[in-house]
Parts: sequence; C-alpha cells; structure tokens
Amino acid sequence: MAQKEMYDYLPTVSADANYTLGLTPYGIAPQGVVVEAGEFAQAVHVGDDGSEERVGFSDQAVFHVRLNWEVLTASDAGTLVDFYYNPLIGKGRLRSFKWKHPDDGHTYVVRFDCNMERQRKAYDIYGVLNITLKVLGRIADA
Repeated sequence: MAQKEMYDYLPTVSADANYTLGLTPYGIAPQGVVVEAGEFAQAVHVGDDGSEERVGFSDQAVFHVRLNWEVLTASDAGTLVDFYYNPLIGKGRLRSFKWKHPDDGHTYVVRFDCNMERQRKAYDIYGVLNITLKVLGRIADA
C-alpha cells in the first residue's frame, strides 16, 4: 500500500449498480500494470506574448485507471463484456459500478471511459485490453 492513494483525494459516493468488479463472484484481477492517471479540470491559456492565465474549474482531482487482461477464459471475458453492455451494470459509459483495486485494497466507484474490445486469441483464450475506468469516488472502507 502506498503512503498516499487515490482514495485519499476522492469523495465518498454511491454507485448506480451494486456490482463489484474485482471481488467474488467477479474476481477478475487485471494483468500487468495498473496505470493510475490523475489530473484537475484546468485550462492554461497562453497569450501572444507568452504570458499565461491558468483557470481551475474544480478543486476535485479526476482519476482514471487503465487495465488490461491479456489472457482470459471465455467465462471471464464474458463477465467483462457483461459489465460493459448490461443495462443494469455499466450500460456502456452511462452507469457506475464498484471496482476493487487489486493493490491498494480500496473499493472505488467507477464508470467505463472507453469502448469495449474483446480479442479472441485462440480456442477459448480471450483478451480484453486498454480498458479505461473513470474513478468517480470511493466507497467508505472500514
């Protein structure tokens, strides 16, 4: 566990769907590197003379996580696809759900921020790559 994590900078929120990716029965841990990218809603305007005006639109940090699953069973790949397409869970990019971080142990409220692409690599071997989740907030952990 890192000294500071996304969890420390996010508000406590509720998810639209009461499904958690990364916990049983949906225990599909991402493979490889989990990328956490953060930013603020800000703009920098540069004048002709090189001067800058910086504008902050919110004090709240915005986080995204990028995940990959290189090798999956047909069942696990189907679960990920269901999280995206199921109108009761993700409904594409519209609805939020819970995601259990594989390393920091916290549960976050997320929404897909990408299109879903599933690869079929060989008989019953699938991959789901380049998934980006926008982190909307956190679930209050004990």
